[in-house]
Amino acid sequence: MPAKITKSASRTGKSRPADGLSIVVPVFNEAKGLPSLHERIAEVARFLKTKRNLTVEVVYVDDGSKDLTSQTANALPALPLDVQVITLSRNFGKEAALLAGLDHARLGAILFMDGDGQHPPSLIETLVSRWQDDGYDVVYTAKAHRENEPWLRRTMVHWFYWLLNWRARLKIPEDAGDFRLLSPRAADALRQMPERNRFFKGLSSWIGFRQVRVNYEPAEREHGMSTWNIWALIGLSIEALTSFSVAPLRVASLLGVVMAATALLFGAYIVIETVLFGEDVPGYPSLVVGLMVLGGVQLMMIGVLGEYIGKLLSEIKGRPVYFVADHTIKTSGEPAKVRTAPARTAE
Repeated sequence: MPAKITKSASRTGKSRPADGLSIVVPVFNEAKGLPSLHERIAEVARFLKTKRNLTVEVVYVDDGSKDLTSQTANALPALPLDVQVITLSRNFGKEAALLAGLDHARLGAILFMDGDGQHPPSLIETLVSRWQDDGYDVVYTAKAHRENEPWLRRTMVHWFYWLLNWRARLKIPEDAGDFRLLSPRAADALRQMPERNRFFKGLSSWIGFRQVRVNYEPAEREHGMSTWNIWALIGLSIEALTSFSVAPLRVASLLGVVMAATALLFGAYIVIETVLFGEDVPGYPSLVVGLMVLGGVQLMMIGVLGEYIGKLLSEIKGRPVYFVADHTIKTSGEPAKVRTAPARTAE
């Protein structure tokens, strides 16, 4: 009879129960909608405890909010689930907030979801079912369609995933989001990723194991406005591409080959036209256009290389990904405990 595994040990040496579920929710200026979201998560936790005898905790990671998000999170009741509130020292970005939740989660399996209410808590039971009943290690969600989004955004998303997956051995599912569940062994594998420039969607696909897609319809945002605009999305796309893929370098190399071949053909055309037909060699306009095109391509390639060199510099410096200002744990039915948590350190 095989041995029964009851603990999941992370690379930091912490042991975690293998049968619980930690729900990690990064939040940024979500004070108004947080009580309603917590109530729905608590309802799901109560159902999971009754139906599956599954222990649940929720980990709210306040990523440097400017409103009363941290105070609101600390006031939430720890019934019927434990509540952790991690307040970062400033805004480090969503990827850092996800990592903070991953580091501080105390139970085995981990479910990541946004704090704006667009990831429906009612879908959590479905994700848990695919994990416990069907044996999947990574259960990720994806938008069922993008018909309600502008044409330009749909096109940009499609080309982003095309470039990200171009000639890649591992294909990252298109339209997959951060709303996903990882089994204890998948979560432990994700903890072993040492890089600081992180692309969560790519990393959770890279670890392998059994993965399954669940389509869903995002809910309408009930409070506030999204901080994601077109420029933020472009910046995130560049960050993701240079953190997880070498596709931009391949495109730059391919573009260089195309430019060299074009120049060679154009040069051959000029020689043939001059020798055989006696035509004059094009002068000032063609020279200026050629220099501008060549200079632009070179600058673009230098910019691509600069992005990757910047990533290397960040990794070499080894700075912590985030700093924790406050860390509160409220166990169900017990007073809150305030802990001083260390920053993410180099290893």
